[in-house]
Amino acid sequence: MTQIYYDQMPSPIGPLFLVADDEGLREIRFELERRAHTPLEGWEHSPQKLAPVRRQLDEYFAGKRQTFELPLKPLGTEFQQAVWQALTTIPYALTTSYGQLSQQIDRPKASRAVGAANGRNPIPIIIPCHRVIGSNGTLTGFAGGLAAKQWLLEMEAATSFTLQALR
Repeated sequence: MTQIYYDQMPSPIGPLFLVADDEGLREIRFELERRAHTPLEGWEHSPQKLAPVRRQLDEYFAGKRQTFELPLKPLGTEFQQAVWQALTTIPYALTTSYGQLSQQIDRPKASRAVGAANGRNPIPIIIPCHRVIGSNGTLTGFAGGLAAKQWLLEMEAATSFTLQALR
């Protein structure tokens, strides 16, 4: 049986609940989500196992990290995995639409299914589902809430501009 580890951390967009196993990070849960914000029976509280995740998220929130270097283990269908992999290619501080993602994974008529898979992303922020917006430019659903999504996009835009100016 796989040992599951968890920890919690504060963030500028609210408390985050982190879940991992020995192979990698499985989930990041927001306080507003329907998913439980408490461990299941048998899970081990392990701040040490999740320290690299907390450190990289803290660096990201501080505007000092644009990419993550963590082993990830999101659990999902083959289609969901394809969508989540495509999400990882969205550059920092840029956005895309569900339609553009469906084109990217060669499923041009599947933008609704792409939206559903995006909504089931178990590792938000690190797999940047917050960078997907409506085709008309509006913010669409986000597990952490639209205010958190807007904060993430604005933080990325501000730090991207600052980092570019320093180069």
